[in-house]
Amino acid sequence: MQRDFQTLGGLFDLDLKQEMIENFEVKMAAPDFWGDNERAQGVIAELNAVKSSVDRYQGLSQEYEDVTMMLELADEEADESLALELYSTVKELMAKLENFQLQLLLNQPYDKFNAILELHPGAGGTESQDWGQMLLRMYTRWAEKRNFKVEVLDYLPGDEAGIKSVTLLIKGFNAYGYLKAEKGVHRLVRISPFDASGRRHTSFVSCDVVPEIGDDVEVDIRTEDLRIDTYRASGAGGQHINTTDSAVRITHIPTGVVVTCQTERSQIKNRERAMTVLRSKLYERKIEEQRKQLDEIRGEQSEIAWGSQIRSYVFHPYSMVKDHRTQVETGNVGAVMDGDLDPFIDGYLRSQIRIKNE
Repeated sequence: MQRDFQTLGGLFDLDLKQEMIENFEVKMAAPDFWGDNERAQGVIAELNAVKSSVDRYQGLSQEYEDVTMMLELADEEADESLALELYSTVKELMAKLENFQLQLLLNQPYDKFNAILELHPGAGGTESQDWGQMLLRMYTRWAEKRNFKVEVLDYLPGDEAGIKSVTLLIKGFNAYGYLKAEKGVHRLVRISPFDASGRRHTSFVSCDVVPEIGDDVEVDIRTEDLRIDTYRASGAGGQHINTTDSAVRITHIPTGVVVTCQTERSQIKNRERAMTVLRSKLYERKIEEQRKQLDEIRGEQSEIAWGSQIRSYVFHPYSMVKDHRTQVETGNVGAVMDGDLDPFIDGYLRSQIRIKNE
């Protein structure tokens, strides 16, 4: 336990966190702080998150000191009942240390940002589209359990069931830091409810995750490089949304990146949201190109190709969810589909730290 707490102390720079709190408070004292309400709320959320982490660290420090004193007392008195109580206390403290340590691993520049998550079913028609709908529910439930806010930016329903595509904005501190672990292809094996013969089917859905990049981050987007189309929204949303050309599709011609938004009633709002998604995608593309250049220098290959799934969900002939990058697996498929993704996210984040240390 002593080594775990020393590791935690190495990850958590208390002086830096207190300096961050002071800087946030200086910003909030500025006369024009509330001029941009959305940005102000973001600063307050960051401040509260840093304060919460400091309180938690100090609380764990106090618990560690208390347990250390109890251990010394137990050794002196050789009290068996006290030793049993200590075993339970140490076990609980170790779990708290591991959980907090995981949060501290989210230290990359954009981990704290909101996340834009897209789901795209692969070949397979209704079967894959239904799998996309199941994943949509899974991520929504995961976000709700963390008290994150979920906004649907674009939703294209399937012909018979499920979805053809969906884009979500998941708002919450470290949303991108957690959800970046989900980027890749998700594979499902089950007895198809759409097959009268009861045959086993395999379906694929691609999950893409990028951080929501705000206006304060420089992304060069020239107006002449954009093609903007408007069309009638196809999703649910009332009479107005389905009878006017409120939906917006923006194509970035140099890269071929296409984004759409159709959930707002106003074409102007849909355009603003679509531009936010485009800015985020182009920025992530730039970062990805830099990563690939570094990988080429190192002689590494990190491509995620269609079909090389990151995770398999097996409903038949047995129940199992397995992450192929970390080997984390569970037989409780129901819990996973209800949003219990933390063991997989935890395993992925820790694996990235190990890779960096090798």
